[in-house]
Parts: sequence; C-alpha cells; structure tokens
Amino acid sequence: MAFNVLIVDDSAVMRAMIVRTLKLSGLPIAAIYEASHGEDGLRTLNDEWVDLLLLDVNMPVMNGEEMLRRIRAEERTRDLAVIIVSTEGSETRLAALQAMGAAIVHKPFPPEVLRDTILQVTGVTDVEYYGSAAATGDSFDF
Repeated sequence: MAFNVLIVDDSAVMRAMIVRTLKLSGLPIAAIYEASHGEDGLRTLNDEWVDLLLLDVNMPVMNGEEMLRRIRAEERTRDLAVIIVSTEGSETRLAALQAMGAAIVHKPFPPEVLRDTILQVTGVTDVEYYGSAAATGDSFDF
C-alpha cells in the first residue's frame, strides 16, 4: 500500500524538508499534498484521499489544533492517521492533541524518527517494506 500524505505547515522550508524526508525514507508514497494552514488542509482533505496527515500546530488562519478538532468531528476523516510535527512545548497542549489521537514528533527531528512514527500510526511493519535492511538495522542517510 502506498500512502497519500498531506503536509500542513505554514513554513515552506519545513514542508520541503518533510517532503525530502518522506522521499528518502523508503516508505511507499503515492502522492504528497501540501497546505500552508488548516483551512487549506481541510480543503485538500475534501478534494483528495489522504492516508496520513503531518500537521504543524502554530499556523495562521487556522491552527493545527482546530484543524484536528474538525477532522475528528467528521465521520469521513475521524480515523485519519495524524502526526503533529511541531516545536510546540506546552505539555498541556500536546496532551490534548494526543488525546485526540495524534502522535507527536518534535522539530527538529532525525528522519528515522518521522519514518518510525509513520510506521507506528499506520500499523505498517518495517519488515513489510524494508525486508532484510530493517532487520539488520540499516537506515537511510542524507
């Protein structure tokens, strides 16, 4: 199964870094969509099938917390796999996001952390896609 991924972050540089990380990760990626804030992200979710959402918290127009609330309120997107990729430091806020079913990856992050978190939230095992390389502990490098 190849993933359709939506990256919602107000920083074009961070979106580009996440795209690069996804491409180098070895994960099966079908399509990557990008949005600069929550409203754009919700429009993309209405127009495209997405398997995984990588979401920043602090953004203009609509922040990630509000976007996540709206996603969880809709039956069609209620069970969407979501990873918060943020510099957010408030433990209270992070706990609230986790209570809504989101995993957390703190910026900056090594590529392996993002890949491993994606595997965890999607339920895909390393061995399914990486075969013996995963079993031997080999990883990708920039």
